[in-house]
Amino acid sequence: MKHIPVATKKRIEIIDVTSEINGMLRKLGIVRGICYLFVPHTTSGLTINENADPAVKQDILETLERIAPANRDYNHKEGNADAHIKSSMIGVTLSLFVENSRLVLGTWQSVFFCEFDGPRTRSLLLEVTPYER
Repeated sequence: MKHIPVATKKRIEIIDVTSEINGMLRKLGIVRGICYLFVPHTTSGLTINENADPAVKQDILETLERIAPANRDYNHKEGNADAHIKSSMIGVTLSLFVENSRLVLGTWQSVFFCEFDGPRTRSLLLEVTPYER
């Protein structure tokens, strides 16, 4: 298992981590296989979405904020209950195919690390099951 560090700068943000993942795949010499990604944090997540228009990321964050607003009176009193809810909604795992040492993604897709309680230094865990034909 490999760790990819992710330094977030805002309380809530979405960061494209596709190039970091592809770089790790090349470094490991993985040509073909399945890449498993996991975020070991209860207030962050992972998603795949459009990378061409930055408005998509903003729309996602604004919609999550409407569903789980930060300023609501939650039972969890640490001040980050909304971040836990957003993490559960987005999810913390992804499994993707690897071909030619790169993630198999659609033309406009990227892998995004979602921060809901930053800024922090986070870890993205990567494990690959390689296969040959």
